[in-house]
Amino acid sequence: MFDSNLHIKLNSRIILIFFLALFISPLILNAQTTEVVAEKGDGIYRLLTKNGLSYSEYLDSFIELNKDNLSKENTLIAGEKYILPGPSTEKNVSESDPAPTKAKGKIMRFNIFGDKYADVEVSSSELKGAVYYLVSGHGGPDPGAIGKYNGHLICEDEYAYDVTLRVARNLIEKGATVYMITTDKNDGIRDESFLKPDKDEVCYPNLTIPLNQTKRLRQRTDAVNKLYNQNKNSFQRTIIIHVDSRSQRENIDVFFYHDKRSETGEKAAKILQKTFQQKYSEHQPGRGYNGSVSARNLYVLKYTYPPAVYIELANVNHQRDIQRIILNDNRQAVANWLTLGLVTDFQTNK
Repeated sequence: MFDSNLHIKLNSRIILIFFLALFISPLILNAQTTEVVAEKGDGIYRLLTKNGLSYSEYLDSFIELNKDNLSKENTLIAGEKYILPGPSTEKNVSESDPAPTKAKGKIMRFNIFGDKYADVEVSSSELKGAVYYLVSGHGGPDPGAIGKYNGHLICEDEYAYDVTLRVARNLIEKGATVYMITTDKNDGIRDESFLKPDKDEVCYPNLTIPLNQTKRLRQRTDAVNKLYNQNKNSFQRTIIIHVDSRSQRENIDVFFYHDKRSETGEKAAKILQKTFQQKYSEHQPGRGYNGSVSARNLYVLKYTYPPAVYIELANVNHQRDIQRIILNDNRQAVANWLTLGLVTDFQTNK
């Protein structure tokens, strides 16, 4: 949040301030407590927009104000009264829906990144006008692939989420608008090697993640597609991040999938792959890089509206390969290289 220091002289203005407070405070209170009745067929989007409120700006405030009167999946109940948010209830920065970044040099606070990394400075405008939907794999009741390293459980959803957060922060620093589709308000960017597993992740905007795989994938796809419709005139990408599970003998490089019908998705995937190839050549000459790009019939790739790239970071069962994700410097390097590739993708396609 942003703090302002107001220096007020103690003079006759006190009377004016007191006078204004008497009249303005009731108006603010009324803005917070304006009630409307949901009609049959109303959803949050329809209720907000028909009352002159921006869905993207006021969604989180609406859910917070009305959480006791919403169904399990944050749908409205016909005939129920709901409080409309006003300016005083609006958060400057939403945790699950980072607002569009402002001018270069602006410092904003995103609590979703955790105390250490919450303050983000927009250091460039390289990605101004770009919108990213970041989907971290699994979460909630499903930890995804599970491996072991030195007696510790390595759960796919925790490591994919940490890398995804790091990518999100990088993109915001460069002026992009970022939506985290999978979120965990308790787990910011973590620097420890062994990330404690939990099951409290939710889907944007604040939906309980179902155990059923098809329902889970449909939930995420719907979240992306609703946001896509709100940002139709923007450059948009969906980035899906997972950790693979293969034979213990199989050491893999980071590799990329796209939908077979999406030429733009394929191009973006190839740019990311090329970026990784260049970085491995720079930092580990002679190592070689075998990360591939291929089409795959995956639900989120197939049904999300924005061009999408699905990324597998490592093999959770390979003891050497797994160091790519358990070492925080490696997780940051992966996030940095993904960001570089996404900048190139934007600059060549905007």
